[in-house]
Amino acid sequence: MKKGKLLRTLLITLSFSFILAGCSNGTANTTEKTQTTIVTSFYPMYIFTQNLVKDIPGVKVENMTEPQQGCLHDYQMVPADLKTLERADIFVINGAGMEAFMDKVIKQRPALKIIEASKDMKLLKDANGEDNAHVWVGISDAIQEVKNISEGLAKSDTKNAEAYRKNASDYVKQLEAQREKMHKELDGFKNKNVITFHEAFPYFAKEFGLNIVSVVEREPGTEPSAGELAALIDKIKSSKVKILFAEPQYSAKAAESIAKQTGAKVYLLDPVVTGEKNAPADSYIKTMDENLKVLVKAFKENQ
Repeated sequence: MKKGKLLRTLLITLSFSFILAGCSNGTANTTEKTQTTIVTSFYPMYIFTQNLVKDIPGVKVENMTEPQQGCLHDYQMVPADLKTLERADIFVINGAGMEAFMDKVIKQRPALKIIEASKDMKLLKDANGEDNAHVWVGISDAIQEVKNISEGLAKSDTKNAEAYRKNASDYVKQLEAQREKMHKELDGFKNKNVITFHEAFPYFAKEFGLNIVSVVEREPGTEPSAGELAALIDKIKSSKVKILFAEPQYSAKAAESIAKQTGAKVYLLDPVVTGEKNAPADSYIKTMDENLKVLVKAFKENQ
């Protein structure tokens, strides 16, 4: 009799264990199916995508790289990046050659949905004849990238397609208003000759009529040789350019050294490539507002 009771108790316990296990697995699977994880390659793509997923339940955005990483031209992926991509349903990249590691991503995750923000856009060339990837720095080009990301998300996550498109429409209106505001304040200046420290601003220059007379470093960290530096100083003196834009992401010491030898003045212009972790969705517009203040000051002082 005792043996029979013991057997029944054991069977009941096992039954409850299977039921609980089944419930647990069912819950996990449901969560997995309803959650969409979008991973972005770096800071500006994160900001744009944040605006597009606003208020959409079950959609999460993660940035793969640290927000202070900056441009990804020569970036080497680390194990943490691959771990982040393992969680991704969709990967949003800038494209245009910015993410040089994409072959590795495709090899690791061949079925991963990839959205290229600069797809089918007309790209400017750098001094070496290669595509300039800093598309997002020009506001009109940023608007097109936002539209491209939105359409990519709508096709990849069809149940939320209309929400992505509505959010894109709202954000594009904000970007258009910022562009109009900047044109209103900048278009009246006649002398817009400038020197930039890197190749980050051609799209921005095209947008607002800046004339980039020369670039100090074609790539961050590739300092000009003594001969190149001397030629640059001569060019600045002969062209009488008084505005030298450095970037807050890099040391301004070299720019200040050039300024001392040429009489140019150093100002900081931000290519919106770095920012705080979990940066708010309006970060791009706020940075452009700061850039506007810098530009107005620089042009007023050097007309």
